[in-house]
Amino acid sequence: MSRIGKKPVELPSGVTASVSGQTIEVKGPKGTRSFSATDDVTLSVEDNVVKITPRGMSKRARQQWGMSRTVVANLVTGVTSGFKKELEIQGVGYRAQMQGNTLKLNLGLSHDVDYVAPEGVTITAPKQTEIVVEGNDEQQVGQVAAEIRAWRKPEPYKGKGIRYKGEFIFRKEGKKK
Repeated sequence: MSRIGKKPVELPSGVTASVSGQTIEVKGPKGTRSFSATDDVTLSVEDNVVKITPRGMSKRARQQWGMSRTVVANLVTGVTSGFKKELEIQGVGYRAQMQGNTLKLNLGLSHDVDYVAPEGVTITAPKQTEIVVEGNDEQQVGQVAAEIRAWRKPEPYKGKGIRYKGEFIFRKEGKKK
C-alpha cells in the first residue's frame, strides 16, 4: 500500500484542476501545467481536493499510485510558488552574468560559456558568484541547474567550481613530501 498515494492533494485558493480522461490540468497564478497518468490509476477532483486511487492491487498499479500523487502535488506547487535552484560559483576569476536571455560564464576555460535559458525557465545572476534558476516545472529547473553545474563541477582539492547552494564537497588532502 502506498502511504503517499493515500494522502489527497489539496488545491490552494486561486488554483483550479480539471480532469479529462487520464489527463489532469492545473491552472494557477504562475501558469498552467498538465500531466497524463497511466491507466493503472484513477484521477478525480472533488471539493478542491485531487484524489488518486489505484485500479487493482498489482505491483505496477501501486507504484503508479504514489508516483502520480507526487507528480500532481508538484504541479500544484509549480503553479502556486514555483521551483527554485540556487548555484554558487567558487574560484578565482570564476564569474557569471546575464546578458538578455543568455547566461555568460567565465570559468577559467579558454573561452566564455554562453548558456541560453530554455523557455519556461528564468535564470538570474544577482551577484557575480551566484546563479538562481526558477520556473514552474521541477524537472526542467533541475535539468537546467545540472547543465550549468556540469560546465565546472566542484573539485575535491580546492573546492573550485559551480555547486548547489548548501552542497557539501568532501575535501581531499593534497600530496605530501
